Amino acid sequence: MQKTLNIITENVGKIRPDSVEEYIKIGGFEALKKAMAMHPLEVIEEIKKSKLQGRGGAAYPTGIKWEQAYYVDKNPKYIICNADEGEPGTFKDKVILDYLPLRLIEGMTIAAYILNSPKGFIYIRGEYPESQKIVSSAIKQAEKMGYLGDNILGTGFSFHIEVLSGAGAYVCGENSALVESSEGKSGRPRIKPPFIKNSGYLGMPTLVNNVETFACVPYIVKEGGEKFAGYGTEFSGGTKLVCLSGNVKNRGVYEVPFGITLRELIYEIGGGLPEGRKLKFVQLGGSSGPCIPESMLDTKICYKDLKSKGLTLGSGAILVVDDSNCIIDFLKCITEFFYHESCGKCTPCREGNKQLLALVNKFINGNATYNDLDTIKKVGQIMKEAAFCGLGETAATAHLSLIKYFEEEFIEHINRKCRVNVCNFGGDKDGKR
Repeated sequence: MQKTLNIITENVGKIRPDSVEEYIKIGGFEALKKAMAMHPLEVIEEIKKSKLQGRGGAAYPTGIKWEQAYYVDKNPKYIICNADEGEPGTFKDKVILDYLPLRLIEGMTIAAYILNSPKGFIYIRGEYPESQKIVSSAIKQAEKMGYLGDNILGTGFSFHIEVLSGAGAYVCGENSALVESSEGKSGRPRIKPPFIKNSGYLGMPTLVNNVETFACVPYIVKEGGEKFAGYGTEFSGGTKLVCLSGNVKNRGVYEVPFGITLRELIYEIGGGLPEGRKLKFVQLGGSSGPCIPESMLDTKICYKDLKSKGLTLGSGAILVVDDSNCIIDFLKCITEFFYHESCGKCTPCREGNKQLLALVNKFINGNATYNDLDTIKKVGQIMKEAAFCGLGETAATAHLSLIKYFEEEFIEHINRKCRVNVCNFGGDKDGKR
């Protein structure tokens, strides 16, 4: 199996991002022309054949999602691209935004044609100001050349895209919170149902997909769903952009076929760990993802294989952590992040993150007991089962998985021992160091 591919990332860095002329020379907008000559349901059928699943983390089948939106009998329908990318360790969407924004625009316009949508938004996180400028310029150029805006390609179909800037809230990565923020409201998740496919932006049917998901669409339409699916496994179609970071030699964004193992990704593509360090664990899907030991690295990057082991790929972030790191110190960073990012709407998340931080600080300071270890498990499980949205449901994922695989280090901290001597057991009860 070829370890890396360039299906979605082909021509990254080879053309000017906002140049329609250069994009056309590499086959750009051919998929849009083809789609507009097909019946919308024919396009949807190709998406279904591709086995494309949402690349933002939820992994919902894209073809089914589009089909459901198509049959909603209510207009107008809106298209929103989730480019918030707030998950720590995730930076793959930025590659598309900065180098291939016209590919994203083409994918969104195909979706708009299918749903007869007049308006779309690209919600880009506020921390990506340069990306916002690049995408805005690409939109203007596409409108100027007739591939976006009024009367696209002389067909009478019109579709406009507007760039929206996020304000840095992690919770806005959740689709309904993103819709709320797009309307100018506080970014907090909505009660569901109704689902946003029925009542989203301004109460109208709304399709929300990730940057990478939309970027896959032109290839699928142009080359066919079966060809795209052929690059992956029986259960996971196509390729996946993964973000390799942490204690690994070759950090970066890689496009890999589904079916490659985590070990191949880290040691063959990533070049292994630097300075002869030993692997301690790997975190999948960013700070909200599970942490796994070296013994699980032969797991394939495939939605079914990962699920069978209780794991998720999430956004595609792969964080490599070596033996120079303390598990408790690592957890403190994650817990502080979610404590800060909780929108406070629901009690399990608002209070759960607060309690987790207090408990982790007890381990940091050498004040923890076995009862505290059990309490982390209980609080984490309650959050997982009772939180209102994905933030609260996954905020304790790292805690629970690290306790599952590395409980002995928690016990060592109860006995005031830290393997790498980074924890200050002389700290005060509030966790100040």
